[in-house]
Amino acid sequence: MQFVRDMLDRAEPLFREGGRFHKYHAFYEAPDTLLFTPPDVTKGSTHVRDGMDLKRMMVTVVVALVPAILFALYNTGFQANRAIAQYGAGLIRDDWNTAIYHALMGGSGVEVHDPANLWANVLYGSIYFFPILLTTFVVGGHVEMLTAVVRKHEVNEGFLVTGFLFPLVLPPTIPLWQVAIGITFGVMIGKEIFGGTGMNVLNPALTARAFLFFAYPAQISGDAVWTAVNNADGFSGATWLGRAAETPGALEGVSWMDAFIGLVPGSMGETSALACLLGAGVLIATRIGSWRTMLGVVLGTIVVTLMLNAVGSTTNPMMAVPFWWHFVLGGWAFGTVFMATDPVSSAFTNTGRLLYGFGIGAMVVLVRVVNPAYPEGMMLAILFMNLLAPLFDHFVVQANIKRRLARTHVAAQH
Repeated sequence: MQFVRDMLDRAEPLFREGGRFHKYHAFYEAPDTLLFTPPDVTKGSTHVRDGMDLKRMMVTVVVALVPAILFALYNTGFQANRAIAQYGAGLIRDDWNTAIYHALMGGSGVEVHDPANLWANVLYGSIYFFPILLTTFVVGGHVEMLTAVVRKHEVNEGFLVTGFLFPLVLPPTIPLWQVAIGITFGVMIGKEIFGGTGMNVLNPALTARAFLFFAYPAQISGDAVWTAVNNADGFSGATWLGRAAETPGALEGVSWMDAFIGLVPGSMGETSALACLLGAGVLIATRIGSWRTMLGVVLGTIVVTLMLNAVGSTTNPMMAVPFWWHFVLGGWAFGTVFMATDPVSSAFTNTGRLLYGFGIGAMVVLVRVVNPAYPEGMMLAILFMNLLAPLFDHFVVQANIKRRLARTHVAAQH
């Protein structure tokens, strides 16, 4: 790291005001701010200091994501190796990811596609996950820096979290060019057109995911099993949510605990409710993620699910799915913990956060149940409530003003 620090220090005069490349200062500032603590600090007794700045906040969110990232590495490889072990070598993909995996595992002396081998699963998952992560940061980071150059403002650390969130909501086999297009759209349309970090109405990672969902549904619709193998008869089919929407009692023969731990196919980082729960503990303890928002999502899911369960249906199996299954299937847990609690695009008032979360929980169940053709719903529910979050805050603030005016009026009469 000292070598990098020395290299940045030598380049700094070129990017200062009056320097040869001052116009492109954002390209120097981005790696300098990301890798090291900025040298500029406040001085004097008049300044208010707080240990939690934007950079520390973003890094804390990344720390909360670590359990989901680690499980993504393991489960991506586990699902692929288990499918190959069960259905045969015909499922092995003929791509550069698999070629690298076989080259690395060839001299290990163990079964290459052994789902019981921790190292084999993590390595296979890493070979699919990290190229997507790298593509996200390289393309999205340059879009962020170019925007900073055009608008003549500093680069902030807001993209750090988006860069980690986006790969976790993608399938392992998505083409890298789609990753590049998606993150470009998410950064530009989801954030920069509103003014950058702190000004955006929509969550940038979900905006990128929604764009890919509607632009390239064949790769990312989520109606079929997502596993890093070739599809074959007997293996390819609907996801657990898709099966629940098509077949009555489809969830009775599968393990709720497997779904809670995350040992199911799906987007790389969304499958484990347990990993998300660990991340929720970090966000709540550091007060970065609102427990009120998370509680609102839980309550909204429970209330609407119980109502639909009570109504019942002979033609729609999703009407009978209990709320505890909604908690562990699809992107519910990941969306509740990491997407709904985005401090910029969610509500700001305490009551508004409860209402905002309740709306997400209610809407995700409605989308999953009332529209079984699209069995996920979490992404659309959060984006829709992002648009309504300012309205919740407005009504809460107006109600507070009316109560204070009423108390002032009563006090004046006495």
